[in-house]
Parts: sequence; C-alpha cells; structure tokens
Amino acid sequence: MTSRHGLEIRTATPGDAAGLAELLESAGHALSERDLTERLGALRHASGTVLVAVQWGPPSGLVVLHWYPTLDDARPTAQVTTLLVGSEERRRGIGRLLIKAASQAARSAGCGRLEVLVGPEEPSLRGFCRATGFSEAGGRFTRSLRKQG
Repeated sequence: MTSRHGLEIRTATPGDAAGLAELLESAGHALSERDLTERLGALRHASGTVLVAVQWGPPSGLVVLHWYPTLDDARPTAQVTTLLVGSEERRRGIGRLLIKAASQAARSAGCGRLEVLVGPEEPSLRGFCRATGFSEAGGRFTRSLRKQG
C-alpha cells in the first residue's frame, strides 16, 4: 500500500501473526499466534482492515480499523480500534504513515470520517491525534476524510 525508506504499510496476512503476537505482547496484550491468525481471518471478512508497518523483519506497527453506519452522516465512519508502534520504532513517523494508510483504506470503503477513541490515561496518544489533524470532541478525536479545499 505505502512504502517509504524500506518501510512498507500493507494489509496484515496470517503470516504476520507471529510478529504481531510479539508486538502486542510488548504492549501488554498477550495473544497466541493461533488466536491472532483466526482473528486476522475474521477481520478480513468484516467491515474493517488490519494494516501493518514492516521493515526488514516482523511488523513494527499496526492499525486496526472498523467502519460502521451512523445516523449523522450518509457515509460510514471509520474507527481506529488499535494503533500500536513498537517502543524502539517510535518517533520515526510510522504512526503517521499508519494513520495515512488507514485514511486511504477508509476512503476506499466509502467512509466520510475517521475517529480515534482516546482515554484520559493516554496523553501521548492525545498529542499524536492533535498533531495528525484530528479535532477533539470529548474522548473522541475525529477528522474528515474529504479533501480540504
């Protein structure tokens, strides 16, 4: 999907499960490779996608995106349910590239808005959302997927 300086952003495959299990475990979310393989398969058939950032080895980041209809817009809204970059890989633009790729995937799915739910215990994620063009409304950060003229 996206590539920059040897970093590729692409759709996750079952072959990524082992590396994703390590990445998730480093963030305190222990899942077996088998469970991840099954969940990646299920997500491929749902209204959403899983994108990974890969550079010479296992995934260094991932974003999980789901879209759903709302009453306040004719187009679905895409929600980032997981955004994770490995601790050694942070501050290198990988999170920005993942959000950009997620935005492209959401636009392709016909979505009109991208949102991220952020808890009060996540101040660095709040700052990241502001820096990447999201507007805050309560515990939710949103941004339009329409080109701003």
